[in-house]
Amino acid sequence: MGDLLDTTQPATHAPLAELLRPRALDEVVGQQHLLGPGKPLRLAFESHTPHSMILWGPPGVGKTTLARLMADAFDAGFLALSAVFSGVKDIREAVQQAQLTLAQSGRRTILFVDEVHRFNKAQQDAFLPYVEQGLLTFIGATTENPSFEVNSALLSRAAVYVLKSLSAEELAQLFERARQRTFPDLVFTDDARDRLTGYADGDARRLLNVLEQLKTAATTSGMQEIDAAFIENALASDLRRFDKGGDTFYDQISALHKSVRGSDPDAALYWLVRMLDGGADPLYMGRRIVRMATEDIGLADPRALEVALNACAVYERLGSPEGELALAEAVIFMAVAPKSNATYVAYNAARAFIAKDQSRPVPEHLRNAPTKLMKDLGYGREYRYAHDEPEAYAAGVNYFPEGIAAPGWYKPVPRGLEQKIAEKLAHLRELDRLVRQAKKSK
Repeated sequence: MGDLLDTTQPATHAPLAELLRPRALDEVVGQQHLLGPGKPLRLAFESHTPHSMILWGPPGVGKTTLARLMADAFDAGFLALSAVFSGVKDIREAVQQAQLTLAQSGRRTILFVDEVHRFNKAQQDAFLPYVEQGLLTFIGATTENPSFEVNSALLSRAAVYVLKSLSAEELAQLFERARQRTFPDLVFTDDARDRLTGYADGDARRLLNVLEQLKTAATTSGMQEIDAAFIENALASDLRRFDKGGDTFYDQISALHKSVRGSDPDAALYWLVRMLDGGADPLYMGRRIVRMATEDIGLADPRALEVALNACAVYERLGSPEGELALAEAVIFMAVAPKSNATYVAYNAARAFIAKDQSRPVPEHLRNAPTKLMKDLGYGREYRYAHDEPEAYAAGVNYFPEGIAAPGWYKPVPRGLEQKIAEKLAHLRELDRLVRQAKKSK
């Protein structure tokens, strides 16, 4: 089994990202919260004693680079697997190789699993016993939250290190290193540098790949100075990093939802446009806006649900970009609308009650009686038709099964339409009270 992370010098025709990959810890750009003096990973390297760990962070922040450096820093065998291409068979071969290394040299083996979140439970279980035995030191790299994607048993045996996106200053440092080494004759304007670091969006690999594209484009066109206009023309797209279905995705949708809930239309619009700009499915965004209408606005302004549904329908009819304006309108409406989660709370309370309660029969006065037999049995006999009652309300009627006291799940908030609903319910409860009082006095 070949080592995918061979630490030998790359070929001169290798991609720029590979040519500039750090060969020593001090060459690493970023992650100073882990690699600075006295910080956890720095201490791990200095101890020369490997331990199982998971490197969690977005793409292009140095997870694979750190794994390669560990291969040099620790006196251990080193095997690498990509969870995308490997299965249980490859894991078994790695274990056999580790056993051979231990028998021949007395050294333990580091098993590096790139994109470990792609391994299912069975695949993770396949090497877990050997991690427990100490034969393998596990190092996993993932862009997904290990709390959800890694077996609890494996997670409990590994330290989790969170890697961060590179800052604009760190990207600028990497940019200058790449420029000096690979194309020192090219001149970049300040606007061009800013444009490139913004395009990279915290991803070192993306920055280096774009620089490689620009070098080729400049050579082809005979350009010596790179400005922002040249970058705009040379790059095929300008999409921000967006991890569909990953942590970035859910963090951003969370920010959108909380901005709407917090009644900040500008912030809500920012996150909506950020996600659309990054490639989020507009109809998925529409579904989340519908959720906001029901969860956070509810009956305080029932128009919110109508606006949200209409926005989805408009997008389905018009597509992009016209339909996106309808989504933006819906988001702003949600943000400025009066807020109520009374329906959401009441629904969850009802679900919790039903989940624990017994199965109760429908009271006879509420049962349907389409046949003579059912009528003879008394089904529906004492039912009072609300429309025939004063105010179209049958005061004092119980609509719950026997044995259930009125739970009071729905509690309208004193905002928007729910303020009127609260007044209406209070009036109806007073009518119920008067009927009960009259019955007692008889």
